[in-house]
Amino acid sequence: MNPVCFHLLGRPIYWYGVMFALAFLAGVLNWHLILRKEGRRTDLAADLAFWLMLSGIIGARLAYVFANLHSYFPENPTSVFRIDEGGLVFYGGLITAGITVFFMARRYKQPLLKFLDFVITALPLGHALGRVGCFINGCCYGSKTNVPWAVVLDGVHRHPVQLYEAGINLLIYVALLVLYFKRKKDGLVLACYLIVYSVTRFILEFVRGDERLCWLGLDFAQWVSVG
Repeated sequence: MNPVCFHLLGRPIYWYGVMFALAFLAGVLNWHLILRKEGRRTDLAADLAFWLMLSGIIGARLAYVFANLHSYFPENPTSVFRIDEGGLVFYGGLITAGITVFFMARRYKQPLLKFLDFVITALPLGHALGRVGCFINGCCYGSKTNVPWAVVLDGVHRHPVQLYEAGINLLIYVALLVLYFKRKKDGLVLACYLIVYSVTRFILEFVRGDERLCWLGLDFAQWVSVG
């Protein structure tokens, strides 16, 4: 697939960036609708999305750089800033975004667990769109396979692991929304997401085919999932 969506003023605009922008908008819309349904101030949605996006990008990129110091960054250090071409580690962004949520909960005087339950509802939806961007961009690709639904990347048949994860994230999103409005205890939505996604991610990493930093047979994402 062509990773370039279109050109603007002579510069390529990549699908990865387009899908990231759509993920941002989807998150804002999700939070806005929930806030309106609950009769709460809806301006929180945009404020939350801005700060979580900023902190999430920083954390995700730093984690990617750390995991790939052995490859091209020493030779081309300016590539550290080319997030439009891909290269974000989800768990890195999750950690920095989580820290941001803590401070925002204090700012808006919200109970932390209740606020986290609200915030986490948008995460799998945005993540699903981001993984579609990965698929089009050709990053985070799967291992070699001969399954009938394999995709061809650089002449090699591979698992469409990005689409596996996108589909699973959409299912998680629907489940979290249902759970959010039926929950009896604060923190339940967050706990369910962390457990289900961690197990899913740990398994999916075994069919990843891109180069990743590993320790004792497990990569960074798997160690974080275990933790």
